[in-house]
Amino acid sequence: MAATTAPGVEGGIVTAAALSPPGSSLYVGDLEREVTESQLFELFSSRGAVASVKVCRDAVTRRSLGYAYVNYNTGIDPLAGLGNIFIKAGLWQCPPAVHNLDKSIDNKALHDTFQAFGHILSCKVATDGNGQSRGYGFVHFETEEAAQLAITKVNGMMIEDKIVYVGIFQKRNDRPTGREQYTNVYIKNLSPEVTDEELATLMAEFGETSSCVIMKDDKGNSKGFGFVNYKETEAAAKAVEALQGKEFKGKNLYAGRAQKKTERSAVLKARFDAVRRKREQESANMNLYVRNLADEVDDKRLREEFASCGNINSAKVMVDDKGKSKGFGFVCFSSAEEAARAVNEKSNHMVCGKPLYVTLAQRKEIRRAQLE
Repeated sequence: MAATTAPGVEGGIVTAAALSPPGSSLYVGDLEREVTESQLFELFSSRGAVASVKVCRDAVTRRSLGYAYVNYNTGIDPLAGLGNIFIKAGLWQCPPAVHNLDKSIDNKALHDTFQAFGHILSCKVATDGNGQSRGYGFVHFETEEAAQLAITKVNGMMIEDKIVYVGIFQKRNDRPTGREQYTNVYIKNLSPEVTDEELATLMAEFGETSSCVIMKDDKGNSKGFGFVNYKETEAAAKAVEALQGKEFKGKNLYAGRAQKKTERSAVLKARFDAVRRKREQESANMNLYVRNLADEVDDKRLREEFASCGNINSAKVMVDDKGKSKGFGFVCFSSAEEAARAVNEKSNHMVCGKPLYVTLAQRKEIRRAQLE
């Protein structure tokens, strides 16, 4: 089901609220306050014979509440021909849900990021009552294949210096709660003056605890984090939801499920891999492999030989454990254009009586695959 928009109806989310033959009723949410019944009538008439349109308004001020109902005389296909569906974010089937977005990312930036993977029907960053980003959003593609491609390409990558998670959107009732999985809560960014008793009082608001402790160093000073074990999973989940980002004693808290060492290691590895992939992508077509170097060529001489081709980020001659040149090295430029120029100008260029071999550098696994 596609989110449907028109001039003046930006971001309107269309969902089937009820289907009762012979007619159909649609719930239209997330509307701009200025949207009128006539605009909605014109928009939805393209889908079938509209019986009535009702924009819900405040009883006193008559201001729009941001949602409406559109009633049809007959069934509406294909807009809601797949059943009784309510999608809070205006998405279903295979739209990716994107989490950990930087606060600067808006609807347009999200659209620009994902449009390369297929035709986008709707795109939205979730916001709070003040219009500030909640750090996540949704992208609804026309096809499942496009959504899967977006997940494959973007999940775990960095956008505006933040690693993002991209996955299939699930309706609330279909999402695993995960509340049966933990009772132990990890809380950090605690102010140094927070005591065990103060933390225990704070955490007791959400349920009965069996232990609550702030970790301390050898001198008894707080390390700024601690662990709270609840007797009920429901209480642990409530604490995490309520305390994440909450201001306490002058600091914004972090609250989450306490993880085992193996889990933390896996998360750190995923972050490291994402950073590494980003660096590799950024340096692709900018890093050159230079072979057949004379023994006397060092880092400084290598940089000098290639300086005429552009701005060099790094130049390195590889050496053995005794400091002797291995006869090859790498030169990384600030742009792909400069690197291409260096390949053209410096291939077979004579340095200390030897012709250089210059080409784009490749990762070891790629070279191995090509050899195989």
